[in-house]
Amino acid sequence: MVLRWYQAKLKAQPLLTQAVMSAVLFGAGDTLAQQAVEKKGFKNQDLTRTARMAGYGGLVFGPAATKWYGILQRRINFENKTQTIVARVLADQCIFASTNMFVFLSTMAVLEGKSPQEKLQKSYIPGLKANWTIWPAVQAANFSIVPLEHRVLVVNIVSLGWNCYLSYLNSQ
Repeated sequence: MVLRWYQAKLKAQPLLTQAVMSAVLFGAGDTLAQQAVEKKGFKNQDLTRTARMAGYGGLVFGPAATKWYGILQRRINFENKTQTIVARVLADQCIFASTNMFVFLSTMAVLEGKSPQEKLQKSYIPGLKANWTIWPAVQAANFSIVPLEHRVLVVNIVSLGWNCYLSYLNSQ
């Protein structure tokens, strides 16, 4: 029933649906970071931090990833499926992931009233290295077997743990 509802929303308004889903799951990832990793307790949950994460997911990541995966689908196609997948993963990791890490850390710093330059100097390289240990394999599977309209969903589900890490990285 929920899957049918989601499919209908995705078909009617794909960008909005992906954005809302990303907002919810980014917020959930931050909550996971605060509760499971940092052990703050719900009484001490930083709701402003959670709202920043949810806002980033819904306003930046969801729409950007939706458009990006469409571009990859249209623009990177070889006769050999393996070459297509490898090229998409390389483009995703070299262009989108590195840009998203930069935008994420900069945006969070600005929203927190901190220096984007300091945040980037401290967290960009460690974050990107961590990204490259997980996401190439995830994206290879995603681009290989998941239909285009569900790729952001797959990324957002895997991102529950990843956003937990990003939120923790950002809070340091």
